[in-house]
Amino acid sequence: MDRTFLMIKPEAVAAGHQGRIIDMLLANRFRIRRMKQFRFDAGTAGEFYGVHRGKPFFEALVAYITSGEVVGMELEKEEGVALLRELVGATDPASARPGTIRYMYGTSLQANAVHASDSRSSAEKELAIVFGRE
Repeated sequence: MDRTFLMIKPEAVAAGHQGRIIDMLLANRFRIRRMKQFRFDAGTAGEFYGVHRGKPFFEALVAYITSGEVVGMELEKEEGVALLRELVGATDPASARPGTIRYMYGTSLQANAVHASDSRSSAEKELAIVFGRE
């Protein structure tokens, strides 16, 4: 059973889309192990997006993700990382396949509704940052 991480981003939470996104996860047989709504502080956001530190968009990314509340979820499913990435869709909502979360709720490359872990190791790191180290 894979553990993975999904975060509903600030604009999707502000627009009230979190319930419909959660419904999509449940309809696709993901098990929600833990979930919390919270607001990143700049330090934690910097740690979360540390892989992008030093890139020209890093500061804007931190400012964006700290701009409002997000919903973080630990999800579980066989082949969960790959299947969640498929359900989430392409990073750019304009290129996302119809029926995916980003196609339905994303509005731009940055405001693309959700973040999903891209690997098991990323999921473990992101889960530890959001829910605390076990």
